[in-house]
Amino acid sequence: MTETVIDLIRHGEPAGGRRYRGHSVDDPLTEKGWLQMWNAVGEYHAWNHIITSPLQRCQAFAHALGERHGIDVTVEPRFKEVGFGSWEGQSHDAIKIGRANEYQAFLQDPMNCRPQGAEPLDDFIQRVSSAYQEAIERYRGSHFLIVAHAGVMRALIAETIQAPSVGLYRIKISNGGITRIRHTATGGVLESLNGKLSG
Repeated sequence: MTETVIDLIRHGEPAGGRRYRGHSVDDPLTEKGWLQMWNAVGEYHAWNHIITSPLQRCQAFAHALGERHGIDVTVEPRFKEVGFGSWEGQSHDAIKIGRANEYQAFLQDPMNCRPQGAEPLDDFIQRVSSAYQEAIERYRGSHFLIVAHAGVMRALIAETIQAPSVGLYRIKISNGGITRIRHTATGGVLESLNGKLSG
């Protein structure tokens, strides 16, 4: 089997400060957010294809990168962020301090202690995984980039290393950070996390 290389980049800093956006709050990138993403990729452009979340904090950069280097871009709705229900639009501090018990319960058991109205974690993981597996089949033997969110990247990393979903929020994903997964005949291998590219 020919190797398939997948790079994942998290969107840069969005407007509106540090808060839960999920997939119903669609803030654009700040100037800093754009710089984080351009700095992460540098002049690197060895991808055969770019796949992006539909949310503008991902999609705007994906299209700009594709246009700069003549790489086709596909929008994949299943790569949107997990739905955080009643937490969406709330700052991290408002939840961490104002809803301390709820927040601690979520960290300890994100599968069963979801915010009110939040997307079930199993459903989220399934939709992300199905889009990912289809992308691997479609672009087998090539090198492609996925522009997405911390939650999406956590789900794909956990799937790759066969980690239980309860530990999903114990994986730190930096704004503009790049993760690389290499698929071979024996499955996926996590090669790097929160890195940058060069060349």
